[in-house]
Amino acid sequence: MGRSGRLLQLLRPYTLLFVANLVATVLASVLNGATFVLLIPFLRTLFGQQPLPASGGSAVERVLAAVVGPLLAAGSPEAALRNVVLVLVGTLVLKNLLTYGAAVSSVAIQEGVVRDLRVQLFEHLQRLPLGFFQRTRGGQLLSRVVNDTDQVKTAVTAALASLIQNVCLIAVYVTILLGLSWRLTLIALACAPLLPLLVRPVVAKVRRRSREQADQRGDLTSLVSELVGSIKLVRAYVAERFEATRFRTLADRNRRGVLRAQRYSTLTSPLSEVFAGVVILLIFSVGTRLALGQTGAVQPALLIAFIAVALQLMSPVKQVTNYPTAMAGALAAADRVFEVLELAPEEHDRPGELPARFEQRIEYRGVEFSYDGQNGGRVLAGIDLEVRRGQVVAIVGPSGAGKTTLVDLLPRFYEPTRGAILMDGVPISRFNRASLRGLMGIVSQETILLNDSVFANIAYGRSDFTLEQVSAAARAANAHDFVSQLPEGYRTLLGERGTRLSGGERQRIAIARALLRDPPILILDEATSALDMESERLVQEAIDRLMAHRTTFVIAHRLATVQHASLIVVLAEGRIVERGTHETLYAAGGLYRRLHDMQFRT
Repeated sequence: MGRSGRLLQLLRPYTLLFVANLVATVLASVLNGATFVLLIPFLRTLFGQQPLPASGGSAVERVLAAVVGPLLAAGSPEAALRNVVLVLVGTLVLKNLLTYGAAVSSVAIQEGVVRDLRVQLFEHLQRLPLGFFQRTRGGQLLSRVVNDTDQVKTAVTAALASLIQNVCLIAVYVTILLGLSWRLTLIALACAPLLPLLVRPVVAKVRRRSREQADQRGDLTSLVSELVGSIKLVRAYVAERFEATRFRTLADRNRRGVLRAQRYSTLTSPLSEVFAGVVILLIFSVGTRLALGQTGAVQPALLIAFIAVALQLMSPVKQVTNYPTAMAGALAAADRVFEVLELAPEEHDRPGELPARFEQRIEYRGVEFSYDGQNGGRVLAGIDLEVRRGQVVAIVGPSGAGKTTLVDLLPRFYEPTRGAILMDGVPISRFNRASLRGLMGIVSQETILLNDSVFANIAYGRSDFTLEQVSAAARAANAHDFVSQLPEGYRTLLGERGTRLSGGERQRIAIARALLRDPPILILDEATSALDMESERLVQEAIDRLMAHRTTFVIAHRLATVQHASLIVVLAEGRIVERGTHETLYAAGGLYRRLHDMQFRT
């Protein structure tokens, strides 16, 4: 199915509302044409003639005689004129009521479509591999979720509804024109095919320029997002002018892109208007000759009505002509949305996956991993490791040894390139991710807090925890005292990324979050690094409580914090080079001892 077909699929939940919108649009178009048809009896009355001919006349006049003839034929000319005005006003009121209903339903459809598309895109993003987010700028994703989906609704609803409405108007007007004078109508229809030929080259340029413009808008959003997240860095390095110059450059590039796109998209309107004007002048010239000629092929009142309807036809023709350019911009945005939706999701449960259970041990068997899936870029190689329930395993080694990658494989953030990880003898690839991760609590150096309350941050992802449970977890994490001193306690908003809290306070919130779920497996990724001594003491106390009776993986840079671990695993260049307790490894005089002595000398 092509992109246009996928766009139309978004309308499926709104089929009934769309049909009602279409019916209202068609009826409004018919009544709109009727208001101009009623000009004929009005003009005939002004010219001192009967409102409708007694016999013969054009097809339009015969239809009028059948529908409203009794109203127009009775009484004096003044009474007939009054009746024409009353019918005209009634028609206008009904037409506008239908137009209003169509407009409201159109907005309801388009906002429903954009909501559905945004939700679909957001849910799909959550299932994409982590590598996608590492190579894609956050601002570009934000632009696609917010801006591009908003553009797509133009194609699916606003432009489509406008197209249908205008096509209906054109059909009604052409029918009326044929009823008034088939000769003049044929002249207009003979010229019509020339207009698409004039517009077609413009449409291709609009779509290409619109795609460029959307990419440039995404770059702008990315830069602003990065600035918000790194404002302290900018100020620390006095880089305000540098960042302003970068933003000005991108903003100017975006301005030029918008101008290029608009230069072509606005060209269709004057082209179609000039073309329609030429056709109207041609009709006027030929019609005047027919009306003033000896044959009198066209009555003056009919000619005036014909010109009025033909002038009204210009607007919907122009709108239909502009439709391809409006669609070009929307389809360019749709391309960016569907590029993401077409990426293969990784975070989804496959048929046959089981709920995870952990009773005895975790094993790494011949595990290898590379981010590009090729052996040349291996991060881990030949990892064999067994961890029994209740053990505390410390993973140490120089920077870049693969420590974080080793533990990231356990919750299936990534899949091993080779080998397998087993839990109680069952490969974890057979467990569904939700239940597997439900067994784990993860506390990392970079604590992620949301712009929400303390309560919501500790109870993140769950709505079934009570305030008593949350505060109990906070007490165990040494967080209750500072939380109680916040302006609104557990209801205090923490600001984006938890900027209202210190590093140690953020870590204790993260530990409370893990404690609240009471997981049997715990992963601590340098959870106490970059903290001052007092904060580290409080955090370490909370971690000690968290580690009690749990199977724990500890990634540590400070070796003093892991000397009492059940097992210390030393990684270097993606391989396990040493393993044992602190005493045995220190006595062996290998890499562990060198790292240990280097730290303590420092």
